[in-house]
Amino acid sequence: MPLPPPKVSRQPIHTRSIRVQGYAREDGLWDIEAELIDVKAYDFVKHEGDTLRAGEPVHHMHLRITIDSAYTIVAAQAVYDAAPYGQNCTSIESAYQDLVGMNLIKGFRQQVKTRFGRVAGCTHMSELALVLPTAAVQTMAGRRRENPDPGKRPFQLDGCHALSTDGPVVLRYYPKWHTGDVSAEDAASDSSLFSHTT
Repeated sequence: MPLPPPKVSRQPIHTRSIRVQGYAREDGLWDIEAELIDVKAYDFVKHEGDTLRAGEPVHHMHLRITIDSAYTIVAAQAVYDAAPYGQNCTSIESAYQDLVGMNLIKGFRQQVKTRFGRVAGCTHMSELALVLPTAAVQTMAGRRRENPDPGKRPFQLDGCHALSTDGPVVLRYYPKWHTGDVSAEDAASDSSLFSHTT
């Protein structure tokens, strides 16, 4: 369902696009590539006096990480196609190799904020890095469904509202890990919530 239409007339000013692509590699590792583009809907004069036309990127950057099956980053590369301060921005590219060794599902976002905060990183490249964990999980989801470990608690449980371990989704799909109180009546009610799912 889309957002309802606005009640007040408006005009576009700024558009940010983020695209993430996941790849399974032949060597058993995984590549996650992320791209961020910022454009304005109007022309403006840049710091050097040149005019940036509407629709031309203010920011355009790419970040590729390679991860193993445990979500640990084993390689990282950052590059820029456009940045507002030219080489003063792009000179930070090599710093993002320090993502290597970080684990996407073990405190990753806090590590990024700590390592690349303020002048130690690029605000936009770091923001792009923050979308990597959930994209990686989605990339690897099919393989994990094919080879589940029934004795291991799924890491995504208690990671969001829907996957609360005392809620109906976990009761239905991960009953072994359900922690809530469930009477026979509650169980029947919970099951009915999912009777129309595909």
